[in-house]
Amino acid sequence: MSVATSSASSNGTSRASRNGTSRGLTMSQRERIRSAIRSVVVIALALICAVPLYVVVVNTFKNSGDMAADPFGLPAHPTLENYTYALENLPVVRATINTLIVTVVGVFFMVIIGALAAYGMVLKRSRLTAGIGAFLMLSFVIPGQTLLIPQYKMEAQFGLVDTLLGLIVLYLGGATFCYFLIVQYMRGLPGELFEAARLDGAGPLRIFWQIVLPLIRPILVTVVVFETMWTWNDFMTPNIYISSTEKQTLVLQVFNAMGQFSTNWPLFMTITTIALIPVFLFFIFCQKWIVAGLVAGSVKG
Repeated sequence: MSVATSSASSNGTSRASRNGTSRGLTMSQRERIRSAIRSVVVIALALICAVPLYVVVVNTFKNSGDMAADPFGLPAHPTLENYTYALENLPVVRATINTLIVTVVGVFFMVIIGALAAYGMVLKRSRLTAGIGAFLMLSFVIPGQTLLIPQYKMEAQFGLVDTLLGLIVLYLGGATFCYFLIVQYMRGLPGELFEAARLDGAGPLRIFWQIVLPLIRPILVTVVVFETMWTWNDFMTPNIYISSTEKQTLVLQVFNAMGQFSTNWPLFMTITTIALIPVFLFFIFCQKWIVAGLVAGSVKG
């Protein structure tokens, strides 16, 4: 009797489960639907964000009349006159070289200083280093605008105003941001590596260059990408400290073009596109390292 009862109950359960499955969706089907919805939303948002870039790039191949007639359409008669005029008659090449010098030199020293500071904090953990780390946190609390006047006075005192070296010195303040990203990653390194290197007779600098730097390469690349984007696109600092035309950066050229070519929008968009191309290509080339550097520190084992 009990066997018959259990058999009947199991049959009823199986029928109920089959009916529930037939009426509803399985977990895999629900997940596929959610994934499809997320993909549609992300693609729609990406297209919305891409519209301004499309308008800027497309209109660089038009003249003013064609742009006024159809600003969103493809150029009926594509032309490179805007690019030719910008490269031949405007100091775009000089501004690009200035921006490259400031960005490459500034980012290099920012990353080296930040990595060395993080290495020192990890190597010698004490109340002193903890206090220094807490003091460095103040740089994120104090607004940068409050430091403009004292910084300008210091730059003028040392003759660094209106010089590329003066810009590089100011950008070295970004080493604090590098430090905070690198130190969190570096703390995840096993301490046995440092001890083994010391037993082999390696000094602190040799350990840093030959052991630590190769191990923290992902976060270094991530920091380089972030600092490069910030330095290349910075407008406020060059606008305040640079006055000579031959020392201007690309962002300043775009700003000047906004007033100089206010009636020639295709030429203004051309200069904007020229300023965007290098950093856009750099970001596309390094984007995989951004996620890799940020995620690697949070994955154990």
